[in-house]
Amino acid sequence: MIENVEIVKLEDASFIKLKKMNYTQNGVVKSWEIAKVHDSVAILIYHKTKESYIFVKQFRPAVYLENSNGFTIELCAGIVDKNLSLKQIACEEVLEECGYKVSEGDLLRVTSFYTAVGFAGSSQTLYYVEVDDSVKVNDGGGIDLEEIELVYIKKNVINEFIFNESFAKTPGLMLALLWHQNQNSN
Repeated sequence: MIENVEIVKLEDASFIKLKKMNYTQNGVVKSWEIAKVHDSVAILIYHKTKESYIFVKQFRPAVYLENSNGFTIELCAGIVDKNLSLKQIACEEVLEECGYKVSEGDLLRVTSFYTAVGFAGSSQTLYYVEVDDSVKVNDGGGIDLEEIELVYIKKNVINEFIFNESFAKTPGLMLALLWHQNQNSN
């Protein structure tokens, strides 16, 4: 339950740095506000025996301000904020958020792309991994106070899910699913 919501001025940011960029484009002086944020990794997880994709459901305050619900269904993901390879961070996130122990060799790099290009422009690298219960080592749920819930969605209903606007989800999630469907149709 979400309660006691209060919006306050951000004095000392831990994860974002706000800046203003002044520049001249084709002789016109312009400026733009920018949020410098960490790059990230995201992982599309497919459970082979359950024939389901595994997503994470969590509360996102910025989404709450838009829809008064704030819960999103997303790919397992994490920011790049430590001196590890992208694959190492991806493996850590799969374990922390979903409870599956995968190795770097299990991950397939799909692509990377820019997110929030209107104000941040950070890069996200997308991976794919298949799991089954033999690599399930804990319940997941995240670390610290993340409160992540796992969501399993059957492969045979994924088209309905992608375009169902009642679920708040990210473009990266939809891209990953469309990529996977394309791989299976070839």
